[in-house]
Amino acid sequence: MATYTGGCHCGRIAYQVEGEIDQVLDCNCSLCAKRGGLLWFVPRSALTLKTPEGDYGTYHFNKHVIDHHFCPTCGISPFSEGKMPDGSPIACVNARCLDGVDPATLKIVPYDGRSR
Repeated sequence: MATYTGGCHCGRIAYQVEGEIDQVLDCNCSLCAKRGGLLWFVPRSALTLKTPEGDYGTYHFNKHVIDHHFCPTCGISPFSEGKMPDGSPIACVNARCLDGVDPATLKIVPYDGRSR
């Protein structure tokens, strides 16, 4: 299992995440289309914050079930948190915010979030 580091542009939000990136989603919902993230879903337990938890802004929209976190200093959205249909906690990591990961090498799967 690989270990990645990542976070926002200014470093206020930093994390470590464990897992294998098999694919990332390119969602076209109203939020993702504007912020341009590539979404990698992992169990929440695979994501470890290296900076103070809660030292970020959180945005909710649509059904208000996903915590979309962003840095109040640089504006970058490095990860979100939510729950799977079975209730288990999940993290959605913006693969563009992972150190040393070239998005061009990832399997990118389009996701029609706009219709959901």
